[in-house]
Amino acid sequence: MIAFRHFALRRGSRLLLADIDLVIQSGWRLGVIGRNGCGKSSLFAALQGQLEGDTGELDMPGKLRLASVAQETPALPDLAIDYVMGGDEELAAALRDEADAQERGDTEAMARAHHRIEELHGYDARARAGRLMHGLGFAPETHERTVQEFSGGWRGRLNLARALMCPSDLLLLDEPTNHLDLDAVLWLEEWLRRYQGTLLIISHDREFLDGVITHTLHLDEGRAKLYTGNYSAFERLRAEQLRQQQISFEREQAERAHLQSFIDRFKAKASKAKQAQSRMKRLEKLAGTEAVRAERPFNFSFPPPDRVPDAMLQLEDIAAGYELPPLPARERVGVRGHGQGEDGAERASMDSSASPSPSPHSSPQRGEEVNVVLADVRFSIEAGDRIGLIGPNGAGKSTLVKTLVGELEPLGGERKAHKDLKIGYFAQHTVESLRAGTSSLDHLQARAPGVANQVLRDFLGTWNFPGDRAFESVDGFSGGERARLALALIAWHKPNLLLLDEPTNHLDLEMREALADALADFDGALVLVSHDRHLLGMVCDSFWRVADRVVEPFDGDLDDYAKWLRSRGAANKKAGKVAAAEKSSAPVETPEERRRSAAAQREGDKSSRSRVKKIETRVAAIDAALGKLEARLADPATYNAPTAELMKLGQQQAELRREKETLEAEWLELYEQLEA
Repeated sequence: MIAFRHFALRRGSRLLLADIDLVIQSGWRLGVIGRNGCGKSSLFAALQGQLEGDTGELDMPGKLRLASVAQETPALPDLAIDYVMGGDEELAAALRDEADAQERGDTEAMARAHHRIEELHGYDARARAGRLMHGLGFAPETHERTVQEFSGGWRGRLNLARALMCPSDLLLLDEPTNHLDLDAVLWLEEWLRRYQGTLLIISHDREFLDGVITHTLHLDEGRAKLYTGNYSAFERLRAEQLRQQQISFEREQAERAHLQSFIDRFKAKASKAKQAQSRMKRLEKLAGTEAVRAERPFNFSFPPPDRVPDAMLQLEDIAAGYELPPLPARERVGVRGHGQGEDGAERASMDSSASPSPSPHSSPQRGEEVNVVLADVRFSIEAGDRIGLIGPNGAGKSTLVKTLVGELEPLGGERKAHKDLKIGYFAQHTVESLRAGTSSLDHLQARAPGVANQVLRDFLGTWNFPGDRAFESVDGFSGGERARLALALIAWHKPNLLLLDEPTNHLDLEMREALADALADFDGALVLVSHDRHLLGMVCDSFWRVADRVVEPFDGDLDDYAKWLRSRGAANKKAGKVAAAEKSSAPVETPEERRRSAAAQREGDKSSRSRVKKIETRVAAIDAALGKLEARLADPATYNAPTAELMKLGQQQAELRREKETLEAEWLELYEQLEA
């Protein structure tokens, strides 16, 4: 149990958290949410002992094992898998003791080290580390690479794997899905649901939060409020509370006006003076309920394109990839018109890790003339298309987008673009390409020479860079503000096709909601690469899977894709078992043995079908119970009850969800066995 008692936290002169009273129970999976700058990361720093509270107390168990993700990874010569295994510091120390004892020839010390390694389950640690790396998207051949060979995004994944490798009672994850593809996000979601300790997550991915957390902590204006349930439950409860607050405010304002009217009319009359005094005292005692302010600070939109051609862009029998030696990748902020060069847009700076540290899935081999990432691609974009690209990192989604943009010349086949095509391109490193020391207005002036300053400032104001903010240097901008400026620069040119490659990496929840609204209202066509399932689901009508050098339509939505990934993982696991069995030297069965085996199989199938029915019945009962619990938790009156009763409801909800997850996993395994 972790307890904050009248806890306050300050950064410099700014009070981030004030008078926080909060108890986090063991086993909770808690999502920490709030606007950028509200104190989420500072709260994590306090839990890690990196920041002292200004007032109050933070009580944590003395022997609590804490794990978190390092923010930086130096260019180490260690093998990637050894670096991940190093997350278990106790095991790493025991392995070092074993190596030292072996070098000295100290058999007694070696025996002690062996015993300690066995206690820590150290002899399967390499396999566990390999499974973590595989789940996070590392191909088997990359496990033995050195850390320094990986780019920044992949090193971030290594840090995440290292944190998951660490045995812990408390796990702190700050934006763990950044730089992950959708496949890895879904794997991480499953892993965290099985985690046995207490989990605190900061994330701007609402679908990820919904799939993992059991409680939500909302930080707002220095206050912290705990809600039972996932992010969607928080939104419902918060909306109801704000509605009730606004009703109370309006009722109070009406009563204030009535009392003030009486006082103004009768305070000068002797016969009414006493009554007027009484009403004045009553007016002073009114609670002073605060009016509800708008939750989202801003919204924005992409202006309608001047023209949207029917057949916008086609790739016919394309081979997409890179010539060797690798050409410098050029990420742009702005719009590229077909056959018109860069259309006034600046070249962005190349990511420093793009060339020396290629993706572990598609690294070119020395001696090859080209590295073909995608082959035989037939892909077309027509007016009104809203396409989401899904598939693992390194499989070629960004390569496909760059080929669509025209940044990568096809290695074979033909790219056909309509003469009126106007592309707005947001690349993964676009945010880093903004020029240091310059303002939002400077960036827009470079793309719109000759346009009056007031027109440019009015436009920037619609993207929440009003007044003097337009003159502020981008050096002081947050990642979200930089991303918003990059999107504004794209919108200025009125593109009719948006190609967006991971536009949400730097955006908070509110900005993501605003972007989803803007894209939903966009009149042109759209191709989107994102690990944010909520954004993909809100704005995309169809999905294409990019994997194994192939680009093909995916028949289904994102829930279907998640099920497909799980079933593929189970199928691969089964195939591995079958292959292992075929390699064994088992004797050939006699006819009698085959009959007995078939009878046993039928009996097993009968038992499995019976178990499947029981699971389905129990899951239906759990769903009904969860529905009733969620209805109670959505009722504002519930929060007037004692805290112990509210916590009991939350624990019941968490227990039912855990039971449901376990049963669903068992159901899937039994169903696959019966299908086989």
